[in-house]
Amino acid sequence: MRRSEEQASRGSTGRTAGKEIRYRGVRRRRWGKWVSEIRIPGSRKRLWLGSYSAPQAAAVAHDTAMFLLRGPSSSSGLNFPDHVTLSDCVGMSPKSIQRAASDAGMAIDAELIAAGPFMEATWERGGLSCGN
Repeated sequence: MRRSEEQASRGSTGRTAGKEIRYRGVRRRRWGKWVSEIRIPGSRKRLWLGSYSAPQAAAVAHDTAMFLLRGPSSSSGLNFPDHVTLSDCVGMSPKSIQRAASDAGMAIDAELIAAGPFMEATWERGGLSCGN
């Protein structure tokens, strides 16, 4: 395999593509934690959504923030669109969105940790709510 072909088959992290699932808005730290952040529309600011043990938890945090920031039109860009309930969440502050996203990610992280390392993680969520 030529070098250019090898580079094309690798992801942005340098690992061979296909070895791990990539989620939108999620990246892995060198020490193994998964982190998520999102840009606030119309500004250069970012919301830190937290660090998690599982990539699915970071992806759920990103989905929650994306949905709350951009509304129902963002459903096509979500990692887990089946886990989002279309509800009216108008006027939430970025801090409230950050907290809701972090809470959603932490809940999934706790479920996945409780499932154990050898069980296939199967989780269901009732959808997003506009509490806080």
